[in-house]
Amino acid sequence: MTLLKHLTRPFSALFFLASLALPTAAMAQNSPKNTFTTEQVQAELMAHAPDGVDPGKTVWVGLQLQHQPDWHTYWKNSGDSGLATSLSWTLPAGVLAGDIAWPLPVKIPIGNLANYGYKDTVLLPVPLTITPDFKPSVLNPELEIKLQASWLVCKLECVPQDGDFVLRIPVKGSTAIHGAAFDAAFKAQPEALPQAGSVAIENRTLKVSVIGLPASLQGQTLEFFPETPEIIETAAKWKQSWQGAVWTAAVPMAKHRSSDPTVMPLVLVAQLGKEQVGFVTQAKVTGTWPAQAAPSEVAATTPGPPLAPPSNLPSSLWLALLGALLGGMILNLMPCVFPVLAIKVVGFARHSTNQRRQRVGGLAYSAGVVLSFVALGALMLALRGAGEQLGWGFQLQSPGVVAALAVLFTVIGLNLAGLFEFGQFVPSSVAALEAKNPSVDAFLSGILAVVIASPCTAPFMGASLGLALALPATQALAIFATLGLGMALPYLAASWSPALARLLPRPGAWMATFRHAMAFPMFATVVWLLWVLGQQSGINGAASLLALLLSLAWVIWALGLRGRSRLVLATLSMAALAFLAGSIGQNIITPLESNSTTTSTALWQPWAPGKVDQALASGTPVFVDFTAAWCVTCQYNKTTTLASAELLADFAARNVTLLRADWTRRDPTITAALAQLGRNGVPVYVLYQNGRAPVVLSEILSVAEVRSALARL
Repeated sequence: MTLLKHLTRPFSALFFLASLALPTAAMAQNSPKNTFTTEQVQAELMAHAPDGVDPGKTVWVGLQLQHQPDWHTYWKNSGDSGLATSLSWTLPAGVLAGDIAWPLPVKIPIGNLANYGYKDTVLLPVPLTITPDFKPSVLNPELEIKLQASWLVCKLECVPQDGDFVLRIPVKGSTAIHGAAFDAAFKAQPEALPQAGSVAIENRTLKVSVIGLPASLQGQTLEFFPETPEIIETAAKWKQSWQGAVWTAAVPMAKHRSSDPTVMPLVLVAQLGKEQVGFVTQAKVTGTWPAQAAPSEVAATTPGPPLAPPSNLPSSLWLALLGALLGGMILNLMPCVFPVLAIKVVGFARHSTNQRRQRVGGLAYSAGVVLSFVALGALMLALRGAGEQLGWGFQLQSPGVVAALAVLFTVIGLNLAGLFEFGQFVPSSVAALEAKNPSVDAFLSGILAVVIASPCTAPFMGASLGLALALPATQALAIFATLGLGMALPYLAASWSPALARLLPRPGAWMATFRHAMAFPMFATVVWLLWVLGQQSGINGAASLLALLLSLAWVIWALGLRGRSRLVLATLSMAALAFLAGSIGQNIITPLESNSTTTSTALWQPWAPGKVDQALASGTPVFVDFTAAWCVTCQYNKTTTLASAELLADFAARNVTLLRADWTRRDPTITAALAQLGRNGVPVYVLYQNGRAPVVLSEILSVAEVRSALARL
C-alpha cells in the first residue's frame, strides 16, 4: 500500500484497532467506602439507629465534615459566594430520605464579602423513614445506604470535592456508635418559634420583626441568617434593637435579588456563654419588592472596572477568537502534531493532478478537526457544569486513555515501518466503502489529528481557553471551533491553492522512504506516552503496557503470515496477549500510592494549596510552574528555559521560591488554582509578589522573558 493510502485511511486503522479490542483503556474505579480524606477535609458517612431498623422507625444518617484549620464549607444559603453541600442518596425500596437538618451556621467574613458556613467539625443529619415496603434480604439482613456527596471547601482558595460512600446497618440490633455526634448535631438545630415573624419592605431596606423569643435573650445581639439566598447585602452593616419582647432589625436589601419571596425563613442565632442557640421563623413579607437595580446603578456602587458599552460581542471575545485562530495555526508546529500534518501535506504529491479531490479532502479534513474540537470542548464544559474540575488535556489524566493512545501510535508506527498493511485485515466491503468515499477518510484524519494535538497548548491558546470557561456555552464553543479552524487552515489552504500545491515535491521513490522515516516519530511518541504512564501508574504500569505492546506487535506480525504458520503463530500470540492483559493489565490503571507525582528537590518544591501565601507572607517572591508529564510544551520548557543555569542563578540571587504544580493526574486543587488565573490548561507560569497582581508568562517560555519579569520585582 502506498504512502497516501495509509495516510488517508484512518477508517481502516480504526476498524482494525476495534477488532483487537485491547482491554487496557478501562477507567480505574475506586471502591466506595464510608470515609473520604483530602488535604482540606475528612468526610465520613455516619448512622444513628439505636432502636434498630424496623417499619415505622426513623434512622438517622449524616455526612460529617471535619475541616482542617482555616478551611470551611457552606450552609444551605452560602452567602456572597460558595456552594451548599449536596447529598444524593441511593436507598433500598421502602426507605425514604428526608432533607438535611442543617445545623446553625456561622458568618465567615472575607474582605468586603461574607459567607455562611461551617468550620471545625459539622455533621449534616438526614432522617430515613423505614416503610413497610422495606424487605431486607433473608441471608444478609442489612440496610445498605449509598451516598454521593459533593461539597466546596474554601480558605483563600476554593476546592470542589466529591466522594462516594457506602454504609451497611444491621436490621436487627442497635447502631448507636455515633450517638454523641448526632446528639450534638440535634442540639445545634434551630428551634421553631411558635409565632411567625414579619418582614416589611421600605425602599431598599428590609424591616424585620420577630416575636416569641425567650426572655433570656432580650437585650442581646443576635446574628441573622436568611435561608433565601441573594436577598440581603450579606456583609453590609445593619441595625438591630429590642422593643420589649420584640426583636427588630433593618437590613439592606441586595442590589440583585434571586427572587421576590412572600415568606422568608429566618434563622436567628445568639451566643450564650460557649454555646450557640438558634431559632427559626417563617417571616411573612409585606409591601412591594422594588424593581431590580439597573446595570449602571450597580456599576456605580460595585468595585471594579465599569461595564463595557453594549455590543454584539464583547471585545474580550474577539481577542479570544483571534488568539484561538493563531494558537490553532501554531499548534501544527508542535512536536506532537507536526508529523501528522507533514504526512497529510505530502499526500498532495500523489493527487497533484486531481484538484477536485484535493479540495474535497481539504474540506473533509477541516470538518473533522473543527467538529472534534467542538465536541471535546462541549464534553469539557458539560463535565465542568456537572461539578467536575477539568481543563484542556483532561483526557490524558486518565491512564487508560494514555494506554489506548500508545496502542494507536504503536499500530500506526508498525504500519508506516512496513510490518503490515491495513488492507490485509479489512473486509472487502469496507475497502470498497473507502474507495467510494475518500472524504470519509479525510474526515477521520482530522479527528485523529485532534486526538494527537490534545496534549499540546500553543501560544495564544491559554488565555483563549481560560476565557471560554467564563463565557456562555455558545460563545465558548465558538472559541473551540475557531481553534480547530486555525489548526485546519494550513492544510485547507494547500488543498485550495494551486500555487501552494506546486511548491510541494513531485511524486517519486522518496515517498516510500519518507513513509518509513515517519514511523520513528510515532515510536518516539509511544516512548513519551510510556513515560507519562510511568508518572501516573508507576514503573509496574509502564512495564505492563510495554509488555502488552510487544505482544500486540507479535499478533500483528503473525496475522500477516500465510499458511499453517499463520494459524499456529497467530493462535499463540493472541493467547499470550489475552494472558498478559488478564494478568498484568490492571497495573496500567492502578494509581501510585502517592497522589502527587512531584518530588522535592533542592530547587523545586511541590506546589500545595496555601503554599504560595506562606512564602509571600515570609517576604519572598514565588514562581510556580503548572505542568504535566503529558504536556509536550511543558517538558520542552522544563528542559530548556527552566533548566538554564543563568536563570536558576537569577532565581537564587533574588531568593525566589520555586514551586511545581504537577497536573499529570487529575487534581481539583490545581484545576481551581488555574481557574483563578483565567486558565484551564498547562503550561502556565506565574510570578507572585506581595502587593502586586500575579504575572502570567507565555506558554513558550524564554530565559529573557523570565529574567525581564524578575528584574521588575
